[in-house]
Amino acid sequence: MTRGPEGFLPVNGTDMERRGWSEVDFVFISGDAYVDHPSFANSVIPRVLEGRGYRVGVIAQPDWRRLDDLLVLGRPRLGVLVSAGNLDSMLSHFTAAKRPRSDDPYSPGGRAGARPQRATMVYCNRAREAWKDTPLIIGGVEASLRRFAHYDYWSDSVRRSILVDSKADLLVFGMGEKPVLEIASALSQGVPVNQIRGVRGTCYRSKGGDLPADAVILPSFEEAARDRAAFAEAFRLQYLEQDPFRGRPVAQDQGAWYVVQNPPSMPLSTEEMDRIYDLPYTRAPHPMYDERGGVPAIEEVRFSITAHRGCFGSCSFCSISSHQGRIIQSRSDGSILREARILSGLPGFKGYIHDVGGPTANFHTPSCAAQLSRGACSDRECLWPGPCPGLETDQSGYFSLLKKIRSLPGVKKVFVRSGIRYDHLLAARDPGLVRELCEHHVSGQLKVAPEHVSPRVLRLMRKPGKEVFLEFKREFDSANRKLGKEQYLVPYLMSSHPGSTIADAVELAQFLKEIRYHPEQVQDFIPTPGTLSTCMFYTGIDPLTGEEVYVPRSAHERKLQRALLQYRSPANRKLVQEALRAAGRKDLIGTGPNCLVAPFSRRKTRGKEGQG
Repeated sequence: MTRGPEGFLPVNGTDMERRGWSEVDFVFISGDAYVDHPSFANSVIPRVLEGRGYRVGVIAQPDWRRLDDLLVLGRPRLGVLVSAGNLDSMLSHFTAAKRPRSDDPYSPGGRAGARPQRATMVYCNRAREAWKDTPLIIGGVEASLRRFAHYDYWSDSVRRSILVDSKADLLVFGMGEKPVLEIASALSQGVPVNQIRGVRGTCYRSKGGDLPADAVILPSFEEAARDRAAFAEAFRLQYLEQDPFRGRPVAQDQGAWYVVQNPPSMPLSTEEMDRIYDLPYTRAPHPMYDERGGVPAIEEVRFSITAHRGCFGSCSFCSISSHQGRIIQSRSDGSILREARILSGLPGFKGYIHDVGGPTANFHTPSCAAQLSRGACSDRECLWPGPCPGLETDQSGYFSLLKKIRSLPGVKKVFVRSGIRYDHLLAARDPGLVRELCEHHVSGQLKVAPEHVSPRVLRLMRKPGKEVFLEFKREFDSANRKLGKEQYLVPYLMSSHPGSTIADAVELAQFLKEIRYHPEQVQDFIPTPGTLSTCMFYTGIDPLTGEEVYVPRSAHERKLQRALLQYRSPANRKLVQEALRAAGRKDLIGTGPNCLVAPFSRRKTRGKEGQG
């Protein structure tokens, strides 16, 4: 039986009539199915606006080939908000090999094809057709990471800012609650959208005559598209201005327009974080999806809790530090415990909280107190190439929180599945934390992300050396032996990252053989927009140091590197042999204890008499 829509925001005119509404203030158009859960932006932003008294309707995955789906809520009074969803829409459509994906967990039934490619632009074009003069604001990961001239892997080209290409009025980058509320307040007071210029965490278009006096001017789109060194310099300049305390405005000439970025939003306080996560989410997909198999993405987070935002790990290939920032913003224990009690009362809860964390589970407090007054350092990283002397390593508060949650009535276990930065855990120099983790919060396997072992590749990734991983593995294995538990580390590995040669991939394969780990899955590096690694991939330059970087570009070389990491697979045998010969490592082809792959046997064939 299909559930009713009680508790959800309006998705059609009938829902509006039930509420007695003749219009909405904002329409939120999303590339994801509507899941009313705090892990989904198409729920959080509308709920935040609703909490301030605005009337908000959600149009999730409209059919972009026709206007009817956009008109179901009528003309919004104040504006249209557009997001491609929790992922860049091109990443939702295509694999690292540029093959179409067969599924989409953010769509009903997990079926692919419910959103268009370059969804932000397509939805904006349709919104302009429907409501020509209504303010149009874009946000989410796709808009955030494409706000300047950027390399697009799927078209193998440099593209203009998505703000220009979408013809939107404003772009919200990073986490959008504060900027959206400030924009909504200005619009409700009658301020024309083209006069909303000073909101932190937003970009706007300018003809160039009124740029901020202190703006950092990037090489233009034309320069960045023509000259890879100019692209790298543009990336470096804007990358250094992404701190809310010290960041300056940034401007880039896009041809007909300049795109101007205001400084990032200030970090959310604990009280602000609590208000966001205490909003009345139903924590379920909208019932309109019940007959189509629900929305698979909810299963990963249905009984999980977001404890904090931000990441000071600053991995080169990751967009989180760029999107959420390096400064950790945490909820109070009280707010998290309230959510845990709510989860324990939901249908289907069996006593297990699947995760309590964020981008990195044990980054629960700022890396140092100074970050909250002057921001993250511009000339150093918190954990790379090693822990900063000023790093706050005490993680007892996070483990104390986990203990409080597992002590609640009805809660049997609290797991940590959002990933542990083992270098940060080791920096605490408290083996008791590793034991606590193994005893209470690992469900047989613990995901960690060494990514590689080659010093050259790890330096470009901004990741710790393999010796740090091995030290953690020893402590993890020791703790489990003492506890009498059989639990394993599951290392995430990445092939074909900038800097990685065939020889580096061979080194990683040898390491996997040494530790007797045989990965079922390996992530090929995908050059997603806006990351440091993507800049290296496109330019062959580390923009922060100016050094040249080897890039494995051809599809065949990428296939060889991937095959090496799964050298035991019979399907990869020919590729592994080819890779080892290319690396000058024929000594690893054989049957000896150090060999990666056996040679092909020469079978004698008998021809029949009388045949030529």
